[in-house]
Amino acid sequence: MGDSKSGLGFLVLLRIVLFSGTSSDAHSLSYNVTIDPQPRDDQPWCEVQGEVDQKVFVSYDCGRAQIKYLGPLGEEVKSMSACETQTDTLRDTGDLLKGQMPDVTPEKHTDKVGSGPLTLQARMTCWREDNGHTNASWEFGFNGQLCLLFDSENGHWTMVHPGGRQMREKWENDRAVTDFFKKVSMGDCRAWLQAFLVRWEKMLKTSAPPTTVHATVQPAAPASNHITKIVLVVLAVFVIISIVAWILYKKRRCSQEAQQVLCCPEDSVFPWLPLFSCIHFRGKR
Repeated sequence: MGDSKSGLGFLVLLRIVLFSGTSSDAHSLSYNVTIDPQPRDDQPWCEVQGEVDQKVFVSYDCGRAQIKYLGPLGEEVKSMSACETQTDTLRDTGDLLKGQMPDVTPEKHTDKVGSGPLTLQARMTCWREDNGHTNASWEFGFNGQLCLLFDSENGHWTMVHPGGRQMREKWENDRAVTDFFKKVSMGDCRAWLQAFLVRWEKMLKTSAPPTTVHATVQPAAPASNHITKIVLVVLAVFVIISIVAWILYKKRRCSQEAQQVLCCPEDSVFPWLPLFSCIHFRGKR
Protein backbone atom coordinates (compact mmCIF):
# COMPACT_ATOMS: atom_id res chain seq x y z
CA MET A 1 0.00 0.00 0.00
CA GLY A 2 1.76 3.11 -1.22
CA ASP A 3 5.33 1.79 -1.26
CA SER A 4 6.36 4.44 -3.76
CA LYS A 5 8.66 7.25 -2.70
CA SER A 6 6.55 9.72 -4.64
CA GLY A 7 4.43 10.24 -1.53
CA LEU A 8 7.51 11.31 0.38
CA GLY A 9 8.63 13.74 -2.31
CA PHE A 10 5.17 15.27 -2.47
CA LEU A 11 4.97 15.58 1.32
CA VAL A 12 8.35 17.29 1.52
CA LEU A 13 7.51 19.73 -1.26
CA LEU A 14 4.15 20.43 0.36
CA ARG A 15 5.82 21.29 3.63
CA ILE A 16 8.28 23.58 1.92
CA VAL A 17 5.36 25.55 0.49
CA LEU A 18 3.37 25.56 3.71
CA PHE A 19 6.17 26.35 6.13
CA SER A 20 8.38 28.61 4.04
CA GLY A 21 7.31 31.62 6.07
CA THR A 22 5.94 33.58 3.12
CA SER A 23 2.49 33.77 4.69
CA SER A 24 1.63 34.93 8.19
CA ASP A 25 -1.46 32.68 8.28
CA ALA A 26 0.33 29.34 7.79
CA HIS A 27 1.87 27.86 10.95
CA SER A 28 3.05 24.41 12.06
CA LEU A 29 3.45 22.63 15.38
CA SER A 30 5.75 19.59 15.59
CA TYR A 31 6.83 17.13 18.28
CA ASN A 32 9.92 14.95 17.83
CA VAL A 33 9.80 11.84 20.02
CA THR A 34 12.81 9.58 20.62
CA ILE A 35 12.40 6.20 22.34
CA ASP A 36 15.54 4.41 23.55
CA PRO A 37 14.61 1.03 25.08
CA GLN A 38 18.13 0.58 26.52
CA PRO A 39 19.34 4.03 27.62
CA ARG A 40 22.90 4.42 28.87
CA ASP A 41 23.79 5.80 32.28
CA ASP A 42 21.35 8.55 33.19
CA GLN A 43 20.00 9.06 29.67
CA PRO A 44 16.18 9.14 29.44
CA TRP A 45 14.31 6.37 27.65
CA CYS A 46 11.91 8.91 26.15
CA GLU A 47 12.47 12.51 25.07
CA VAL A 48 10.22 14.94 23.25
CA GLN A 49 11.12 18.24 21.61
CA GLY A 50 8.36 20.63 20.57
CA GLU A 51 8.69 23.18 17.75
CA VAL A 52 6.48 25.90 16.33
CA ASP A 53 7.41 26.96 12.79
CA GLN A 54 10.68 25.04 13.34
CA LYS A 55 11.49 27.08 16.47
CA VAL A 56 12.05 24.98 19.60
CA PHE A 57 9.89 25.97 22.57
CA VAL A 58 9.68 22.91 24.84
CA SER A 59 11.68 19.83 25.87
CA TYR A 60 10.09 16.96 27.81
CA ASP A 61 11.56 13.91 29.56
CA CYS A 62 8.76 11.33 29.58
CA GLY A 63 10.37 8.99 32.12
CA ARG A 64 11.18 11.62 34.73
CA ALA A 65 8.16 13.77 33.85
CA GLN A 66 10.45 16.80 33.57
CA ILE A 67 9.50 19.59 31.20
CA LYS A 68 11.47 22.68 30.18
CA TYR A 69 10.01 25.63 28.32
CA LEU A 70 12.65 27.25 26.16
CA GLY A 71 13.03 30.80 24.91
CA PRO A 72 10.39 33.54 24.73
CA LEU A 73 7.93 31.24 22.94
CA GLY A 74 8.07 28.66 25.72
CA GLU A 75 7.83 31.25 28.48
CA GLU A 76 4.78 32.76 26.82
CA VAL A 77 2.67 29.58 26.98
CA LYS A 78 4.00 27.63 29.97
CA SER A 79 1.21 28.86 32.25
CA MET A 80 -1.59 27.92 29.84
CA SER A 81 -3.92 25.05 30.64
CA ALA A 82 -3.18 23.57 27.21
CA CYS A 83 0.35 22.80 28.41
CA GLU A 84 -1.00 20.46 31.08
CA THR A 85 -2.94 18.35 28.57
CA GLN A 86 0.09 18.53 26.27
CA THR A 87 2.31 16.95 28.93
CA ASP A 88 -0.15 14.13 29.63
CA THR A 89 -0.60 13.35 25.93
CA LEU A 90 3.14 13.34 25.23
CA ARG A 91 3.69 10.91 28.11
CA ASP A 92 0.96 8.62 26.75
CA THR A 93 2.56 8.80 23.32
CA GLY A 94 5.93 7.79 24.74
CA ASP A 95 4.39 4.87 26.63
CA LEU A 96 2.56 3.63 23.53
CA LEU A 97 5.63 3.80 21.28
CA LYS A 98 7.80 2.03 23.84
CA GLY A 99 5.22 -0.75 24.16
CA GLN A 100 5.01 -1.11 20.38
CA MET A 101 8.77 -1.37 19.76
CA PRO A 102 9.10 -5.17 20.21
CA ASP A 103 6.38 -5.72 17.59
CA VAL A 104 7.58 -3.21 14.99
CA THR A 105 11.37 -3.65 15.14
CA PRO A 106 12.66 -4.96 11.77
CA GLU A 107 13.23 -8.73 11.81
CA LYS A 108 16.63 -8.39 10.13
CA HIS A 109 17.82 -6.33 13.06
CA THR A 110 16.47 -8.67 15.75
CA ASP A 111 18.02 -11.70 14.00
CA LYS A 112 21.42 -10.05 13.57
CA VAL A 113 23.98 -11.30 16.11
CA GLY A 114 25.65 -8.50 18.05
CA SER A 115 23.37 -5.82 16.64
CA GLY A 116 23.04 -2.79 18.90
CA PRO A 117 19.72 -1.48 20.20
CA LEU A 118 17.55 0.55 17.87
CA THR A 119 16.09 3.90 18.81
CA LEU A 120 12.63 4.71 17.52
CA GLN A 121 11.92 8.24 16.32
CA ALA A 122 8.48 9.68 15.66
CA ARG A 123 7.60 13.14 14.43
CA MET A 124 4.05 14.43 14.72
CA THR A 125 3.19 17.60 12.83
CA CYS A 126 -0.02 19.57 12.53
CA TRP A 127 -0.22 22.70 10.41
CA ARG A 128 -2.67 25.42 9.54
CA GLU A 129 -2.86 26.45 5.91
CA ASP A 130 -3.58 29.92 4.53
CA ASN A 131 -7.28 29.13 4.19
CA GLY A 132 -7.53 28.09 7.85
CA HIS A 133 -7.70 24.34 7.13
CA THR A 134 -5.63 22.23 9.53
CA ASN A 135 -3.96 18.97 8.56
CA ALA A 136 -1.60 16.57 10.32
CA SER A 137 0.84 13.73 9.71
CA TRP A 138 3.26 11.36 11.42
CA GLU A 139 6.74 10.21 10.43
CA PHE A 140 8.42 7.14 11.94
CA GLY A 141 11.94 5.78 11.70
CA PHE A 142 14.79 3.92 13.37
CA ASN A 143 18.19 5.42 14.23
CA GLY A 144 17.41 8.53 12.21
CA GLN A 145 16.30 6.66 9.06
CA LEU A 146 12.80 7.59 7.92
CA CYS A 147 10.76 4.43 7.32
CA LEU A 148 7.05 5.16 7.43
CA LEU A 149 4.61 8.05 6.85
CA PHE A 150 1.06 8.36 8.12
CA ASP A 151 -1.45 10.87 6.77
CA SER A 152 -3.73 11.58 9.70
CA GLU A 153 -6.50 13.06 7.56
CA ASN A 154 -7.09 10.10 5.25
CA GLY A 155 -5.45 7.34 7.32
CA HIS A 156 -3.04 6.40 4.52
CA TRP A 157 0.27 4.67 5.36
CA THR A 158 3.29 5.08 3.06
CA MET A 159 6.42 2.97 3.51
CA VAL A 160 9.52 4.82 2.31
CA HIS A 161 12.18 2.37 3.57
CA PRO A 162 12.17 -1.44 3.96
CA GLY A 163 12.78 -0.99 7.69
CA GLY A 164 9.19 0.21 8.03
CA ARG A 165 7.55 -2.89 6.55
CA GLN A 166 6.86 -4.63 9.85
CA MET A 167 5.79 -1.35 11.43
CA ARG A 168 3.27 -0.68 8.67
CA GLU A 169 1.89 -4.24 8.63
CA LYS A 170 1.36 -4.08 12.40
CA TRP A 171 -0.14 -0.60 12.67
CA GLU A 172 -2.35 -0.45 9.59
CA ASN A 173 -4.24 -3.47 11.00
CA ASP A 174 -4.36 -2.13 14.56
CA ARG A 175 -7.41 0.12 14.87
CA ALA A 176 -6.53 1.27 18.38
CA VAL A 177 -3.06 2.51 17.38
CA THR A 178 -4.33 4.18 14.22
CA ASP A 179 -7.11 5.94 16.12
CA PHE A 180 -4.61 7.12 18.74
CA PHE A 181 -2.34 8.67 16.10
CA LYS A 182 -5.33 10.36 14.45
CA LYS A 183 -6.73 11.68 17.72
CA VAL A 184 -3.44 13.09 18.99
CA SER A 185 -2.46 14.76 15.71
CA MET A 186 -5.83 15.91 14.35
CA GLY A 187 -7.39 16.58 17.75
CA ASP A 188 -4.87 17.41 20.48
CA CYS A 189 -2.12 18.92 18.32
CA ARG A 190 -4.60 21.07 16.40
CA ALA A 191 -6.17 22.30 19.64
CA TRP A 192 -2.73 23.18 21.06
CA LEU A 193 -1.78 25.05 17.91
CA GLN A 194 -4.97 27.10 17.98
CA ALA A 195 -4.56 27.89 21.68
CA PHE A 196 -0.86 28.74 21.49
CA LEU A 197 -1.26 30.95 18.42
CA VAL A 198 -3.42 33.33 20.44
CA ARG A 199 -0.22 34.35 22.23
CA TRP A 200 2.32 33.39 19.59
CA GLU A 201 0.99 34.96 16.41
CA LYS A 202 2.43 38.44 16.97
CA MET A 203 5.70 36.97 18.23
CA LEU A 204 6.07 34.72 15.20
CA LYS A 205 5.55 37.62 12.79
CA THR A 206 8.40 39.61 14.33
CA SER A 207 10.53 36.79 15.72
CA ALA A 208 14.24 36.41 15.07
CA PRO A 209 15.79 33.26 13.53
CA PRO A 210 14.90 29.95 15.24
CA THR A 211 16.12 29.44 18.79
CA THR A 212 19.37 27.46 18.88
CA VAL A 213 18.99 24.52 21.25
CA HIS A 214 21.31 21.53 21.59
CA ALA A 215 18.54 18.98 21.63
CA THR A 216 19.14 15.25 21.94
CA VAL A 217 16.06 14.40 19.95
CA GLN A 218 16.63 14.02 16.23
CA PRO A 219 13.75 14.37 13.76
CA ALA A 220 12.60 11.10 12.32
CA ALA A 221 13.02 12.39 8.78
CA PRO A 222 15.54 15.16 8.12
CA ALA A 223 13.82 16.93 5.25
CA SER A 224 17.06 18.44 3.98
CA ASN A 225 18.36 15.00 2.97
CA HIS A 226 15.31 14.28 0.83
CA ILE A 227 15.26 17.77 -0.65
CA THR A 228 18.90 17.33 -1.65
CA LYS A 229 18.09 14.03 -3.37
CA ILE A 230 15.21 15.62 -5.28
CA VAL A 231 17.40 18.52 -6.41
CA LEU A 232 20.14 16.12 -7.57
CA VAL A 233 17.67 14.00 -9.54
CA VAL A 234 16.17 17.07 -11.23
CA LEU A 235 19.66 18.37 -12.02
CA ALA A 236 20.72 15.01 -13.47
CA VAL A 237 17.62 14.85 -15.70
CA PHE A 238 18.27 18.41 -16.89
CA VAL A 239 21.90 17.57 -17.77
CA ILE A 240 20.88 14.43 -19.66
CA ILE A 241 18.22 16.30 -21.65
CA SER A 242 20.72 19.06 -22.47
CA ILE A 243 23.31 16.54 -23.71
CA VAL A 244 20.77 14.72 -25.89
CA ALA A 245 19.54 18.02 -27.35
CA TRP A 246 23.12 19.11 -28.09
CA ILE A 247 23.91 15.79 -29.82
CA LEU A 248 20.77 16.02 -31.98
CA TYR A 249 21.59 19.62 -32.88
CA LYS A 250 25.17 18.77 -33.88
CA LYS A 251 23.98 15.76 -35.85
CA ARG A 252 21.49 17.88 -37.77
CA ARG A 253 24.08 20.61 -38.33
CA CYS A 254 26.63 18.12 -39.66
CA SER A 255 24.00 16.61 -41.94
CA GLN A 256 23.19 20.02 -43.41
CA GLU A 257 26.87 20.85 -43.89
CA ALA A 258 27.48 17.48 -45.54
CA GLN A 259 24.70 18.14 -48.05
CA GLN A 260 26.17 21.55 -48.88
CA VAL A 261 29.64 20.08 -49.42
CA LEU A 262 28.19 17.25 -51.52
CA CYS A 263 26.32 19.66 -53.76
CA CYS A 264 28.90 22.40 -54.12
CA PRO A 265 32.43 21.27 -53.22
CA GLU A 266 34.91 24.11 -53.57
CA ASP A 267 37.94 22.07 -54.67
CA SER A 268 36.18 19.96 -57.29
CA VAL A 269 37.86 19.68 -60.70
CA PHE A 270 34.56 20.56 -62.36
CA PRO A 271 32.78 22.71 -59.76
CA TRP A 272 29.98 23.45 -62.19
CA LEU A 273 28.94 19.77 -62.42
CA PRO A 274 27.58 19.35 -58.88
CA LEU A 275 26.10 22.82 -59.08
CA PHE A 276 24.29 21.83 -62.24
CA SER A 277 23.16 18.59 -60.58
CA CYS A 278 21.79 20.50 -57.56
CA ILE A 279 19.91 22.93 -59.78
CA HIS A 280 18.59 20.07 -61.92
CA PHE A 281 17.48 18.14 -58.79
CA ARG A 282 15.68 21.14 -57.34
CA GLY A 283 14.00 21.81 -60.65
CA LYS A 284 12.55 18.33 -60.69
CA ARG A 285 11.09 18.87 -57.23
